[in-house]
Amino acid sequence: MTARADQFAVALNKLDETGDARPIAQLFADDAELTRPQLRDDPAGGPEPFWTAYQQQFHDLATSFTRIEEVGDLAVLEWSSQGRLATGRPIQYAGVSVLNFDDTDRIVRFATYFDTAAFTMPTSQDTD
Repeated sequence: MTARADQFAVALNKLDETGDARPIAQLFADDAELTRPQLRDDPAGGPEPFWTAYQQQFHDLATSFTRIEEVGDLAVLEWSSQGRLATGRPIQYAGVSVLNFDDTDRIVRFATYFDTAAFTMPTSQDTD
């Protein structure tokens, strides 16, 4: 059963579609730990600012999940995303996200891992 992880995946897709961070932020405990490769710690100040800052990197983005596993208080989601950065440059990247849930099914820890080179390396369009 992956109900909590599926709920996260649906909320992330809604963030991709609408840019509204509130639905995904509501899945998190107020004091949740959120990390991604570009951040050494969570300077964003909580779930909603974290997801707003994430979304603002993109002009448009679509994320698809290739595998979702959930056991106990842990969920792992493998995904790929493609779209355009806020600068308009195309981007495609893939990674894995790890969620930890508390006993009320709120996310207390979110960590995601992906190759950040996709954000900094020029595409073939950039070098033409």
